[in-house]
Order: sequence, then structure tokens, then C-alpha cells
Amino acid sequence: MNLLEVRDLVCGYDGEEVIKGLSFSVQSGEFLGILGPNGAGKTTLFRAITGVLKHSSGKIYYQEKELLEIPAREIAREIAVLPQILEISFSFSVEEFVRMGRFSHRGRLEGFRKEDEIAVEKAMETTGILNLKSRSVNQLSGGERQRVLLAQALAQEPSLLLLDEPTAHLDISHQVEICDLIKNLNREKSLTVIMVLHDLNLASDYCDQLILINKGKLYKIGPPEEVLTYQIIEEVYKTTVVVRQNPVSFRPHIFLVPKERIT
Repeated sequence: MNLLEVRDLVCGYDGEEVIKGLSFSVQSGEFLGILGPNGAGKTTLFRAITGVLKHSSGKIYYQEKELLEIPAREIAREIAVLPQILEISFSFSVEEFVRMGRFSHRGRLEGFRKEDEIAVEKAMETTGILNLKSRSVNQLSGGERQRVLLAQALAQEPSLLLLDEPTAHLDISHQVEICDLIKNLNREKSLTVIMVLHDLNLASDYCDQLILINKGKLYKIGPPEEVLTYQIIEEVYKTTVVVRQNPVSFRPHIFLVPKERIT
């Protein structure tokens, strides 16, 4: 069944259309990557799906209900969002920060229940941050901080996880660590994942389906083998590449070709 459906979506800023009639659907348990060059509309689409940005026309459906008609509290229990940049103004401990993921499950004056404590503990254990629970979130490395953000999202016990560039500003080892963690959640918990990515090779290795956006429109949708061909990449990204099969994942692997090497 379709967990999320975007139908003829149009949205943008100050009267200018960025996303122009885009449609796609995401099945329950799927791992979908959203790709596209700078300015293609990836983050605009992400903001529309999360409800941060109002769309001027089209519809977004979650479990066959129009997203705008679902109460915010109900959405917060179903959909967890990790934005690309999140400023944390106060020096919360890791545990305090993860506990915030349970707010949507509690009444306004209701205290923490046993089930909330269990969910928080489980989220920290899953993301490997139990040893950091007393640390300030503002004293963590980039990789540790990203795992804490993910733990807060998991504490919500969502059905859908939305991530905007979760590997940005991380070194390669932490990129793989975060992507492995998300993929394991997708496989073992059947957590549906939609992830915006710049790195085509990470998208190829981890995502089951890819959406390639160009100039606000859907250019191609399908598995990595169909989307990440050299012809499509060269057309959309305006650069020369060589595509080979990754001998480990058996997915497409993209090699950039420096312009001075082209004869």
C-alpha cells in the first residue's frame, strides 16, 4: 500500500514555482532517495512533504488521507523529520534531547510514563548513544550529534522517517555509519525512509528506489540501475562520468571524469 502519495504538487517561494507538477508515491517499508543537482527543488519538496512549506496546488496524502487535514499531533506520532540544519540553542543533555521525541505521545499536563522511558531507552540503544546520555548535545562531534538527532526521531516511534542530507558535513566513516544505521532500521523495523541526498554513490548503495528531480520536475524514478546511468547523469548534472558496477553492493558506482582528462 502507498504510505505517502504526492500528486501534481506545485510549490515555491514568493510566487515563484520551484516544484512544478511533481507526482510520485512511496510504499510502506520502502527506502526512497531524492536526488537532483543544486537548485533542482529537493529541499523545497522536502519542506512541502513535512508541512513546513505550503503548496499552491496539488495534494499530499499520508495513508490515503490528505496531509493538511491530519491533526499536527497525529502527524508527529507518525512522521519523524531530520532537517539538514538544526540549531540547538540550549545545552540539553543527550537524554533530555531524546526524551523530547515523546512529546506527541503525551497529554499537555501528562508526565513521563513507563512506555515513554522504554521508547527513549530503546532509541538510544538502537543508535548506540547510551554512553553519551549525560553529555551535552553541544559538546558532541558531528557523527555523535547526528545519531542523537536520529535517536530523538526514533523515540517518536514513527512509521515514516524523513531525512534531509543526513550525511552532510560528516567524514566518510560517519557517512557510512549513519547510512548503515538507517538501512538497518528500514530492513529490521520495516521503517519507511525518504532521504534527500547529494552523494549519488551513497544513494545507489542504500536506496531501493530513487527519484531524480531536475528544474522542479520529475526526471526519472526507479531503482538505482535505471536512474543512475551515465546518459541520465550527464544530461541532468552536465558533467562527464563513468558508471561501473560496485563489486560489493552490485549497484551502480559513479566515477567523475575531470575535464582535463576528456579528449
